[in-house]
Amino acid sequence: MVVPELRPWRAARPHVVRAAGAVRPRLARVARAAGPHLGRFARAATPQLARITRPKTWQYTAGAATAGLALAAGVVTAAGPWDSTGQRTAERDRAVAQEHTGGADHGRGSGGSGTTSGAPRPAPSAAAVLAGLGGASGAEPGGVKAAPGGKDLAGALGPLLKDPALGDRRGAAVVDLTTGRRLYGLGADVPLTPASTTKIATAVAALTALGPDHRLTTRTALEADTGELVLVGGGDPTLTAREDARGLASLRNLAEETAAALKKRDVRKVTLSYDTTLYAGDEMHPIGENENLARVTALMADEARTDDSTSGPVPRVPDPAADAARTFAGFLESHGITASAPGPSKATDRADTLATVSSPPLSALVERMLTNSDNDLAEALARHTAVASGKPADFDGVSAAVKARLQQLGLPVRGARFHDGSGLDRTDRITADLLTALLAKAADPARPELRSALTGLPVAGFTGTLAGRYTDGAAGVVRAKTGTLTGVNTLAGTVVTTDGHLLAFAFLASDTTDAGAAQRALDEAATTLAS
Repeated sequence: MVVPELRPWRAARPHVVRAAGAVRPRLARVARAAGPHLGRFARAATPQLARITRPKTWQYTAGAATAGLALAAGVVTAAGPWDSTGQRTAERDRAVAQEHTGGADHGRGSGGSGTTSGAPRPAPSAAAVLAGLGGASGAEPGGVKAAPGGKDLAGALGPLLKDPALGDRRGAAVVDLTTGRRLYGLGADVPLTPASTTKIATAVAALTALGPDHRLTTRTALEADTGELVLVGGGDPTLTAREDARGLASLRNLAEETAAALKKRDVRKVTLSYDTTLYAGDEMHPIGENENLARVTALMADEARTDDSTSGPVPRVPDPAADAARTFAGFLESHGITASAPGPSKATDRADTLATVSSPPLSALVERMLTNSDNDLAEALARHTAVASGKPADFDGVSAAVKARLQQLGLPVRGARFHDGSGLDRTDRITADLLTALLAKAADPARPELRSALTGLPVAGFTGTLAGRYTDGAAGVVRAKTGTLTGVNTLAGTVVTTDGHLLAFAFLASDTTDAGAAQRALDEAATTLAS
């Protein structure tokens, strides 16, 4: 049995009204501390970026520090899709609401304390969840005050990670991203079931293989000699049949453009087929039929959902490709083209492409996958990684391709096993060391193409699977991917300390018996890092 995320599938739009009700002075202190560092970085950013000429390789050994990472707010802002879901705006608004001394009224007549007569004073900047401010190489991490061995942090985290709610097997790692120093490790090199934190590995592998600007294309092709029209699946589960496409590839637009091209050829009737041969192997995930994902096929519309939802568990149509092709035939009919009942086929090299529609860029798909823990996208991106790596686009090819791409980046993959892209397969294995190394690699200024693996992580108290968590804790300063299966609870992401240092962390727990209690224990551990 697979248990969905405990607070699953919330829309990724922040709720500022809810944020305004919570007052956290600690966030305000972070905001005040950030200002001078940001000013210094703004003056130095240009020459620093010019000096970056080649990627840095992370040499990761247990308990050893690695140098060479200098993450700063300006680098991340310039290089990554920072505000694609409004997260930056939400964090700023929350910081404003929580700072009593900085003009929380904003002309709304709230009459909050700390205001003076006349215009309110300028509001503070938000605590930047991606800014590793200060902390020159070799410096001690702010807020942790740990010796190289991390003894102080061990004293703070150790008792929390001994919570019986975390089961009999657990692993943990914490890394200071401004220095590369591992501050804490508990079974950090032991491979454990990662659940949905697997998606971090999928994101980094896909971005490495394809690049952040890659798009997934669905097309129609006409076989000139037979008159057969083939709908060719491009492995885009976000292809939509909805009237309002909202920036996604539209099946309606594809039908309209295809009909126009057919009419130019004086064709009004076609034999319709569909092609799913981009993928290979079994379409059924090893967990079997499950509301958390559709069959893994190169052609589907709206993730084969049977309602108008865009995320979360819901029953799926039994044959996504055939269903999408039937829907496409209906759209053709509305444009004056009569199509036969569709069946499976394969477009030949001689077929003429009539029309194409493309997904948003891969960086946006990665963000959606991570924010909403989208299993269908995860499986699609893993298969595209296999295709780009010259491997079969099946579960075995995914396993080989993802691991090979992470090895290419110099990451510690020993003991790691990837049997899918989503983490729904219980035989997947990842170490806490690998998860923090993935986050560190995505934060490296020399790797801007990986940045969406950070910006897509749910923000505590605001977005995705963390929207309803940390409402009275480290809201806005923890950004993390959750993972939940029966008996498995995981959490991996980044956290900003009170004086602006950025830490990466990974907590994995197996053999848990109370999912809610385990989740709370992991949240408390992450909150401790921010304290």
